[in-house]
Amino acid sequence: MPLARSLSMTSLNGLPQWEDEDLPVEDLLLFEISWEVTNKVGGIYTVIQTKAKTTADEWGENYFLIGPYFEQNVKTQVEFCEPPTPAVKKAMDTMKSQGCQVFFGRWLIEGSPYVLLFDIGSAAWNLDKWKGEFWEVSNIGIPFHDQEANDAVIFGSLTAWFLKELSCQFEDKPNIIAHFHEWQAGVGLILARSQKLPVATIFTTHATLLGRYLCAASIDFYNNLDQFDIDKEAGERQIYHRYCMERASVHCAHVFTTVSQITATEAEHMLKRTPDVVTPNGLNIKKFSAMHEFQNLHSMYKARIQEFIRGHFYGHLDFNLEKTLFFFIAGRYEFSNKGADMFLEALSRLNFLLRVHKTDVTVIVFFIMPAKTNNFNVETLKGQAVRKQLWDTAQSVKEKFGKKLYNALLRGEIPDLNKILDRDDITIMKRAIFSTQRHCLPPVTTHNMIDDSNDPILNTIRRIGLFNNRTDRVKVILHPEFLSSTSPLLPLDYEEFVRGCHLGVFPSYYEPWGYTPAECTVMGIPSVTTNLSGFGCFMQEHVSDPAAYGIYIVDRRFRSPDESCNQLTQFLYSFCQQSRRQRIIQRNRTERLSDLLDWRYLGRYYMHARHLALSRTFPDKFEMEPSAPPKTEGFRYPRPSSVPPSPSVSQHSSPHQSEAEDEDEDERYDEDEEAERDRQNIKSPFSLGALPQGKKKQHGEYRN
Repeated sequence: MPLARSLSMTSLNGLPQWEDEDLPVEDLLLFEISWEVTNKVGGIYTVIQTKAKTTADEWGENYFLIGPYFEQNVKTQVEFCEPPTPAVKKAMDTMKSQGCQVFFGRWLIEGSPYVLLFDIGSAAWNLDKWKGEFWEVSNIGIPFHDQEANDAVIFGSLTAWFLKELSCQFEDKPNIIAHFHEWQAGVGLILARSQKLPVATIFTTHATLLGRYLCAASIDFYNNLDQFDIDKEAGERQIYHRYCMERASVHCAHVFTTVSQITATEAEHMLKRTPDVVTPNGLNIKKFSAMHEFQNLHSMYKARIQEFIRGHFYGHLDFNLEKTLFFFIAGRYEFSNKGADMFLEALSRLNFLLRVHKTDVTVIVFFIMPAKTNNFNVETLKGQAVRKQLWDTAQSVKEKFGKKLYNALLRGEIPDLNKILDRDDITIMKRAIFSTQRHCLPPVTTHNMIDDSNDPILNTIRRIGLFNNRTDRVKVILHPEFLSSTSPLLPLDYEEFVRGCHLGVFPSYYEPWGYTPAECTVMGIPSVTTNLSGFGCFMQEHVSDPAAYGIYIVDRRFRSPDESCNQLTQFLYSFCQQSRRQRIIQRNRTERLSDLLDWRYLGRYYMHARHLALSRTFPDKFEMEPSAPPKTEGFRYPRPSSVPPSPSVSQHSSPHQSEAEDEDEDERYDEDEEAERDRQNIKSPFSLGALPQGKKKQHGEYRN
């Protein structure tokens, strides 16, 4: 037996290496297979897109992504080229010669990874044959009316066919690692294992099918995980065949991973296998050279949102925009799963608290959740037109005023301010004021909703009575469309909008990871999450006092819904009580947590999964070191020293704060000192620095 290669998580700058630096394995290839390669459907697209650079840096020319071909996506995202590996080209040519259209190129994202795309339509004539073959190996039947499942069979069969053609060229060498994401790609894994291909396989579930369905039905999911009749529940929801595809993929894979500990617990009960590795989702973190730069961006985009508010609330703009906070929730329109139901109830209670305490703070809450609409509603468009007309009027009067003032000063006179504006100017301004008169309340939605009488958000707004009245301190705007910089209403991209807000609120009941609060964190925007989201659990593990760093974690697992809602209300109310300086300090702390979410750190869990798959698939050639899996112990942010143990400075029990307290905070808080302490803490277990010259990790990283 040849000497086994020793797999180790020993790292240089956070990347793995073989123990022995001799004899590189030149031909090891990594394929990641997903329905969302170049095809944005949900969060998996973000995972693959953001992780590509880290993986490409490690594997170089030997990293490939496999996905479906959709012409509208490929036109703007892919640059076609020839495969760099002869074996890949030969496998593609074999498939093309038998009538399948296969495309190869570079995905135009950071890292520019190679992509291999299968045209599902060109191979659809094989569907019945492939469904029959899939039945023979798995006893899973696919209904003819389920197009998504049928597409998954075609995609999986093409993937397995390609891997077979490729592996045939390598004889007995263990050359291929195939990483499959979600059940849509799982058919390829099942077929590859049934054909006994020499391929190390990994399967990652980002959310279980049945878990999402059960939570959407308002079932007490997490307290009854071990009570469900899985087959019965899947059958009643007419997803039994999909569930079987997912479960078969999980059990066929050499290594099974999921994205968070909460989803690992769920998978253990729903899919009957404990994940081998938890692989948290990360982001590509772009640091600003100046610490204050992201604060400047917050101010700039906040001003843009304020412009929209001036138009939307024209005629009712009796609140101070400088003392107005912007909260938001965003994501798929899953009313219960995303926690929109609890958020609205908490807003009703927050509105009561703010009115009782007669605070001068106003909260405007945006719901960015796409739904079926006809178009923008007339009242919203009219508001922006009125705002623009008032701006133009003010500019013209200002220009005339400026000229008269300038001429008077040139003559050495102090102008008579009663005469500097003539009657026409007064008339124009009066007409402008009259145009802002409004005989209805500012709308709670920016679009004409289809079937608005059955819309859960609008129905809840009607029940709790948040209609944007003058007396309401909490005002609501439903924007049932994804944000775009070309919108005539709110011309901001999502990232710009997030930077302009003060707080993201995501009290999800079902959230395997939670990219929305993670994106807030890397932009330095505080957020609310829950201990039922992967992100919330991850932060609880890594941060001693998450709230001090702007991560408020609502307990939805061990408290009743009413208690959780009260806790969320208290978080929101405490945030409203913070001074402007306290919010600035908190944003600085929040932004420093971004290193936790960097793929340069989190990529190590994927590396471990690949090493584990090689050692299980080819135990005579690869072996794992006993120190694996990677641990996060010793990697924990301390409580900021500038926050007293009790009570928290950033959460006053009274709406009013004395000047003495402000001065005391100024003395206690040292931004540079605290930032340096956090930097040392995060980098002590392992380095996240740039790779040294000459050490860029390619596939040759893996050595005997």
